[in-house]
Amino acid sequence: MTLFRATVLDTPQNPFTGGALRAESDAGLLVRDGAIADRGAFAALAARYPVDEVVDLRDGLLLPGFVDTHVHFPQVRAIGGLGMPLLQWLERCALPEEARLADRSYAEAVAADFVDGLVRAGTTSALVFGAHFAPAVDALFVEASRTGLRVTGGLVVSDRLLREELLTTPQRAYDEGLALARRWHSTGRTRYAVTPRFSLSCGDGLLDSCRSLLSDVEGVFVTSHVNENDLEIATVAGLFDGCGYVDTYDRAGLLGRRSVLAHNVHPTDVELRCLADRGATVAHCPTSNAALGSGLFPLKRHLAAGVRVALGSDVGAGTGFCLLKEGLQAYFVQQLSGGDGVPLAPAHLLYLATAAGAEALELADVGDLGVGRRFDAVWLRPSAGSTLAVALRHAADADDALAKAFALGTPGDVAGVWVDGGRLTPAPLAEAAALVDTAAR
Repeated sequence: MTLFRATVLDTPQNPFTGGALRAESDAGLLVRDGAIADRGAFAALAARYPVDEVVDLRDGLLLPGFVDTHVHFPQVRAIGGLGMPLLQWLERCALPEEARLADRSYAEAVAADFVDGLVRAGTTSALVFGAHFAPAVDALFVEASRTGLRVTGGLVVSDRLLREELLTTPQRAYDEGLALARRWHSTGRTRYAVTPRFSLSCGDGLLDSCRSLLSDVEGVFVTSHVNENDLEIATVAGLFDGCGYVDTYDRAGLLGRRSVLAHNVHPTDVELRCLADRGATVAHCPTSNAALGSGLFPLKRHLAAGVRVALGSDVGAGTGFCLLKEGLQAYFVQQLSGGDGVPLAPAHLLYLATAAGAEALELADVGDLGVGRRFDAVWLRPSAGSTLAVALRHAADADDALAKAFALGTPGDVAGVWVDGGRLTPAPLAEAAALVDTAAR
C-alpha cells in the first residue's frame, strides 16, 4: 500500500448541475492495487495504516488524470499550421502528414511522439483518432500499451474526396477494423472505436460498413467530426441530398451513448435534440476552433438540450496536448459569447477536463479521486520562482489556486502522472520524480 499526501482537487459531482469543487489540503489517499482504498486527513490515515511508502506531493496540486476526448495520432508533427480554415488546412497540413503513416516505421516514430506528448501533458485517458492505415493503428496501440495509457481508438476510414492513398472500400474498412478490434478491444487499457473520418469523406456504403462493425464487436465506440465549418456543412448537405450533418450519422445507426462527435460549432436545434436523445457526447475543441476560425462553441445550447460535453485537444489543428490550455480557451470562448455564453468557474473547467471525459468514455472508475476509483492522477508542481509557483503561493483559496493552474499551467508544470497507481515517466517526469520526498513508513 502507498499513501499519497497532497492538496487534492476534483469534481465528483457535475458542477453544471449543482456540484462543487472538492478540495482538501494535506489530504491522504491510500492506494492499494492501483485503486484508492481510503481518503481523508493525512495524519489520520498515516496513523491508521501501516503503509509501504508515503509519497509527499504537497508542493503543488494533485488532480485527476486528464481525459482527452478528441485527438489525432497522425497529426502531432502538423501542429502549428495557422492562418487557414478547416478544408484548406486539411489539404496543406494534415493529409500530407497522414499519408506518410503508410510507412510502418514512420508510424512507430509518430506513435512514440504522440503518446509521449499525452503523458507530458498529464493526459491519462484519450479517445484517439487513429490513422488511415491498419499497421499504423496497430503501432499506436502497441505504444500506448507499452506506456500504460488508457487509449480508445481505431482505423480512420474514408472513400471519397481525400488523397487517393487515404481511401478505402466498405469491405476493406470492415475487415481491417474487425482484425484490429479483435486484437486490441478490451485488451489491457485499450479499446476500439469505429472511426469514419467525417461524412464529407464517407459515402453511404462506407457508413453502413461502420455500422456493421459497430454491431459485430460488443462495446466498441464511435467517433467522428460534425458541424465544424460552414463550408464543410454545406458540402455535406449537398452530398446527402440536404440531410443534416448529425442525421448522416444517425440514419446510419452510428449514434448512441458510446458515440463522441468532435466540434459541433454550428448545430441546429433539431440536431441537438437528436444528440441528446441518443446520449451522444460532443468533444469541445476550443483551441482548434479558434486556430481554424471555425467559430464560438454554443455551450449554453448544448447544456439546455441535455447534450453531454467534454474537452478535446484536437491535435494537430489544436495547439497542443494540454487540457489546461483547452480549459482556459473554453473559458475565453464563453466570455466572448456574451449573453449566449456560460460563465465558467474553475470547477467547470476541471470537470470538463476530467470527469466529463471519463463519463463520455464510460470509464466508470476514473475521473475523480474518490474512494473506489483507480488512481489516475496528475501532479502539478511548477518550478520554483515561476509565475505559476508565485501565483499558487498567494492563492486565496482552492478555487483561486485552480483558476491560476488553468490560467498559467503548461506541460512543463506536470511533475508526475499515474495510471492505475503506476507512475509514467517520460524524461522530464523522471527528473521530477527524483525530487519527490518518498519515505518508507
